[in-house]
Parts: sequence; structure tokens; C-alpha cells
Amino acid sequence: MFTEERQAAIIRCLQEKGKVKVKSLSEKFHVSEDCIRKDLKTLENSGKLKRTYGGAIMSQDYPLQRDVIDRRNYHLDKKKIIAEKAFGLIKSNETVFLDISTTNIELAKLLAASRIKVVVVSNMIDILQILVQNPMITVIGTGGTMYQGVNGFMGAATIEVLKQYSFDRAFLGSCGVDMVDCTVTTLGVEDGLTKKAVINSSRHKYVVMEKEKFYFNDSYKFAHFDDINGIVTDEYPDSTIVRTLEASGVRLV
Repeated sequence: MFTEERQAAIIRCLQEKGKVKVKSLSEKFHVSEDCIRKDLKTLENSGKLKRTYGGAIMSQDYPLQRDVIDRRNYHLDKKKIIAEKAFGLIKSNETVFLDISTTNIELAKLLAASRIKVVVVSNMIDILQILVQNPMITVIGTGGTMYQGVNGFMGAATIEVLKQYSFDRAFLGSCGVDMVDCTVTTLGVEDGLTKKAVINSSRHKYVVMEKEKFYFNDSYKFAHFDDINGIVTDEYPDSTIVRTLEASGVRLV
């Protein structure tokens, strides 16, 4: 089979399955894994796919809408599982930061319904509105520049406020991880720099995200695996990713 034929066949596999793995493609086409990696790089350069850790996805495959309003009900069952796990990490009398995240909206609901006495700081209006219903929770908003698409605050003014705090735990949203260079990503620089400020002000740092985000990443890298303590997810990813996370000292919850 010629290179062009094999690459066309790879695209067909992607269209049928949504994602492909280097190892399985190597076995399917009877070529080396290095050969497949070169194919994937060529196809990525032409805009036909996006490489991921150990494989590839269609470049437009991840259906994450950018606006929070659109994302609230996407994978809601998985977000509730993640929120339950995150809730179990929080102890009474802690100071907690909840980042802009539709999963953290579910976590806020659990906190609001509980009898845990905590201080919660957040830069997301939805979260503040939910938590203020519980008189046992001291609710603090960061303020700053308001971004309508995420219904929250980001940027320089927000960062200056965050620098003044010392959080026991922080729960950070993410657009995915880059398993090649072991980083956590988000959409843009304002959100990324705000998340960095949270990390610098926190003792225990957790990323909250669905399992599928282990196979996707976005444009801005706001943290290395060394910067976080754990990832709270609905279901463990494949064993190769688990081993990489364990080697980096990242706890999977």
C-alpha cells in the first residue's frame, strides 16, 4: 500500500471511530509505529486530524462548546460523579477555591446542600449564587474583568486578588491535558494566567475533568503535572496514561 493510500485509510478509520491508536494502526497496515507517527504528523500538518497521546482524533472531534451556558448539561452525569469525588476531599474549616468550571457548579451544589463549614472563593458567578444559599459557607467573589462567555472573572485584576489568599484546596477546570509534555491546558491566556495564580496560592491543587479530556488539549498550557496534586475524573483513562501520571506524582481520584 502506498503512503497516500494508507493515509486516506487512516482518515476513514477516524471518520468511523472518532479516534485511532498508533499501535492498532501499525498492526492493521503492517508497518512500524514510527511510520504511523509520520503519517499522523503529515495529516495533522494538513489540518485533517489532531494528534493525541498514542494516537489521533479528528481535528473537530471534541464537542466542547466554549460558552458555559452551552456546556452545563453536556456530560452532566459524568460531572456529577466528579463533583462527588471532589466533595469527598474537602474538610471542615478549609478555605477552598472553585475555578470557572461547569463541573464545579455541580460541586457547589453539593457544598450548598451540606453542613460543612468552609470558606469558598470563586471567580464564577454561577458558583457564588449557589453557595450563598448556605449560611454555613462564607462566600467570596474575586471580582475583576467580567467575561460573558464563562460568566466569570479573569485577568489582571482577578489575579491581584488571588495573590492575597492562601487556599487549602483548589479545584481547577481544564480543556484537556497534553500527555506528550505532561501539561494541563485551557483555551486562552487570560484564563490560563488566572489559573496559574490560583495554583501559586494553593496547598492542594486538583484538576476536575472528564476522562475524554485525557485525549484532548487546547492552546494554552497553564500547569505542568509537577504543579498539581491530582486529577479528579469520572473514570480512569487507559493504563499508559495512568502510568505516566503515577510517574509524575499525580494522584488520580
